[in-house]
Amino acid sequence: MIGRVQRDEMPVQDKEPVGEIETALLDADLFLKYGAPERALKRLKTALERSPRSITLREKMREVAASHKHPEEAARHCLALASLYIERDNFDAAHDRLLEAKQLDSRISIASGLEAIRRARHPELASDASTPKTKPAARKDGIAFSGDLSVIGVFDAIQAIENSKQTGTLSLKNNTQTGTVLFNDGQIVGAECGRLVAYDAFRQLVEITGGTFDFEKSISAFPITIEAPSNTNLILDSLRQVDEESSSSEL
Repeated sequence: MIGRVQRDEMPVQDKEPVGEIETALLDADLFLKYGAPERALKRLKTALERSPRSITLREKMREVAASHKHPEEAARHCLALASLYIERDNFDAAHDRLLEAKQLDSRISIASGLEAIRRARHPELASDASTPKTKPAARKDGIAFSGDLSVIGVFDAIQAIENSKQTGTLSLKNNTQTGTVLFNDGQIVGAECGRLVAYDAFRQLVEITGGTFDFEKSISAFPITIEAPSNTNLILDSLRQVDEESSSSEL
């Protein structure tokens, strides 16, 4: 074992040997065993530079970074892992890594990751750009901001409201449906979509693409019909349930 540690103190050769990933993982475990997490991270980083799409290496990097007071680095690897899992249609794992990234570093926006999951689940959305768009409604008094959902996704809109801790109503509209999401101080507390309310309505609304949105501030808080630890948890749980419902309907 001592020989292994001494060997890794030498400069890394230009060409890594076959089985580099397995070797790097073993070396990292050895450094951790001897109380050298920084050395473990450095060893894994070197291997990852040669195999950037290795899920095994990134998962180990995430684990070591999160366990040894490097939350921002761990969060970055969570985002990278989410992308890799989306490519493999492993949406549950992608959901988990996005949620972990947000928990590790609250400043991170995971809206693009959420949108990537939705588009991976619905390849037909790639053709949205060629379909007629809903004509934007005339701006009403009291509207704080509005936009086109094909340009600014619903997750980005939710993130903006959360970051600014606004109380008000986010209205979503496309050619087939209309709905609202209610916020108290940036936290989602209710939703309505047709005859659906609360969680059922929100699950319907997270699937909206195209159309328009607007957000109207309110001076009064809304009754709470949706309770969740965070907007991120609510969104990810809703997407999971949509996935499960879709899978069940295909059986």
